[in-house]
Amino acid sequence: MDGTEGNAGQPGPAERSHRSSVSSVGARAADVLVYLADDTVVPLAVENLPSLNAHELHRAVREVLQLPDIALDVFALWLVSPLLEVQLKPKHQPYKLGRQWPELLLRFTDAPDDDVAMDEPSLQFRRNVFFPKRRELQIHDEEVLRLLYEEAKGNVLAARYPCDVEDCEALGALVCRVQLGPYQPGQPTACAVREKLDSFLPAHLCKRGHGLFAALRGRGAKAGPGEQGLLNAYCKVKEAAGGDSGRGASLSTHYRAYLLKSHELPFYGCAFFHGEVDKPAQGFLHRGGRKPVVVAISLEGVHVIDSREKHVLLGLRFQELSWDHTSPEEEESVLWLEFDGDNEGTPVNRLLKIYSKQAELMSGLIEYCIELNQTSELAAPQETVSGPPSAASSLPSSAQRPQLQRQGSVVCSRLQHLSTIDYVEEGQQIKRVKPKRTTSFFSRQLSVGQGSYTVVQPADSLEQG
Repeated sequence: MDGTEGNAGQPGPAERSHRSSVSSVGARAADVLVYLADDTVVPLAVENLPSLNAHELHRAVREVLQLPDIALDVFALWLVSPLLEVQLKPKHQPYKLGRQWPELLLRFTDAPDDDVAMDEPSLQFRRNVFFPKRRELQIHDEEVLRLLYEEAKGNVLAARYPCDVEDCEALGALVCRVQLGPYQPGQPTACAVREKLDSFLPAHLCKRGHGLFAALRGRGAKAGPGEQGLLNAYCKVKEAAGGDSGRGASLSTHYRAYLLKSHELPFYGCAFFHGEVDKPAQGFLHRGGRKPVVVAISLEGVHVIDSREKHVLLGLRFQELSWDHTSPEEEESVLWLEFDGDNEGTPVNRLLKIYSKQAELMSGLIEYCIELNQTSELAAPQETVSGPPSAASSLPSSAQRPQLQRQGSVVCSRLQHLSTIDYVEEGQQIKRVKPKRTTSFFSRQLSVGQGSYTVVQPADSLEQG
């Protein structure tokens, strides 16, 4: 695995499919189980499994599911366990990487030896981190849209994608439409939603009473806040004109609507990594400590998410940051993020220190995402958009994408919850710097319009490229 096309982090879907993907291995034949986003299984009978690469297994899955050619770009094969998740390159050999799994765990996680010995990855068919959002809604195949919808839904319900209550309700309403059909006023609809509330909303919005009071709650009882908001949003889900009015009709319209709403989340389609950051000093003794975070990296930028509170601590586009990483050989493995700030009216450079054994992977992924973005920008004038104009124009570009500006939104940065190192121009301990990205402590940053990016050269081994 190299840093350009792999990610290691904090799995969500893996926690419900922690099963081996190879059920039997002989000299020539093996049965391979590939898990989809909805936790269903695609069994494959293959020959010479140890020599098969991810591209060949990917093709076998597409053939079984009868997916169109676009699925080659949309999806990738992943090795996933509760301790680590890795997106595979087409040339990677899943069987061999599975045999090397303990080595990967020791290198990229802090898992205890007993957990490492017991951990075993499953092979999953999931969204490709490097597939641009702008191409998603040009897709017309319903099964491809369904798989994307199922994966996005799983990330929302597991709170891997932090969402404001309003957005959880709007997304949950679309799930209601997919699973229950069009909204029907009356008691049966409310009961069906109540019985499966955790299928529509994240767990923290499904809190209800317990004990005798909950047991005595009748069918006509008043819905809770999350429940009522969900029902209100459900009744507003629009049906497609001229069809899609029955439960068995095409659901593509609602899959698309779910994806379009998900695209408003700045971390949609990202890779997840686990780490810790310093807490701000508090109290008389100025005690700080560290807090666990998830670092979400996508083609659009980097977001640092509080693992416990499920809200964004810092969100940066690539144009707004510089970065570097230190390896365990130098000191503790750290990803450094540098960005512009303001300290009592004085422009400063701010440094955020993210402690993580996956710092090397994160640094490589940032670099590779920048390269892909610059390549696509150069190719953009020559591109032609396939499909009807409405499909291409329905998804705003990254520059036009609507931002969630609600007061206290979970997607807004919370710099007051971070302990950063602030340097002004007259810094004594480091070389002279200026804010606004004109210079940086680090050599790694996006050089807008200069084309000075150096391509990461991937290695064939497990080493970072």
